[in-house]
Amino acid sequence: MSAQRFLNWGLRLYIGVFFVYLFLPLVIMGTATFNDSRFPTITPWRGATLKWFAELAADDGMWAALGNSLLVAAGVLCLAVPIGVACALFLTTVESRAKPFVYGLILSPLLTPGVIIGISTLIFWRQFGVAGGTLLTVLGQTTFISAYVMLMVMARLQRFDRTLERAALDLGASPWQAFHRVLLPFLRPAILSAAVIAFLQSFENYNTSLFVVGYDTTLTVYIASKVRTGLTPAVNALGLILILITVALAVIYEIKRRRETRVRTPLS
Repeated sequence: MSAQRFLNWGLRLYIGVFFVYLFLPLVIMGTATFNDSRFPTITPWRGATLKWFAELAADDGMWAALGNSLLVAAGVLCLAVPIGVACALFLTTVESRAKPFVYGLILSPLLTPGVIIGISTLIFWRQFGVAGGTLLTVLGQTTFISAYVMLMVMARLQRFDRTLERAALDLGASPWQAFHRVLLPFLRPAILSAAVIAFLQSFENYNTSLFVVGYDTTLTVYIASKVRTGLTPAVNALGLILILITVALAVIYEIKRRRETRVRTPLS
């Protein structure tokens, strides 16, 4: 066997092991949803059942927590994306001595444990009469999620040809028109990707949310509390539903992307 063939087989084996490692826990979690056992497990198998979906439908607390998580994620999305894009534009287009300070300032929450961010956010905003709840959770999560947005947009901006923007200005476009018609279309893929990452980072956050959520319990905090009182496969049922929704959205996006690619590519 040649060295190149050996490397190819090794790469295939590595990719296969990686995907098994990635998806096997999801398969086990989904399978446990249909096991007639009080605990979320597949061993021992006590028979197939759909009762955990019925229990999930009757769990008002979990649905309320899911609604709070979606509301918080939407709020973080509305704040983190504009902040991250603005910081990325400032750091890549504006010549200022404040650039290193702004860069370090917005990245510092990424280096800070989520517990510290949650406690600091709670102590700081309480001085202004803001109690724990949905608003404080949004503010706390935005402090570090906006950094992800900034980094993703900056990576895209570094490949942007500035002469296109200058050419638009020379041809009579205003700064806003140059941004809207030249720069923004170029940044749109990065902004959309950053928005998805921001939404998911907020939705799954636990450490920061635990200290600022108050009585508006998010899904991660609610599930953690259920672990202490007794977790049932109803949580698996919710996880399976979310996975199926995610896969469906990914398939729809890929189909749309391929159609757009075929439309843009001329027939040979």
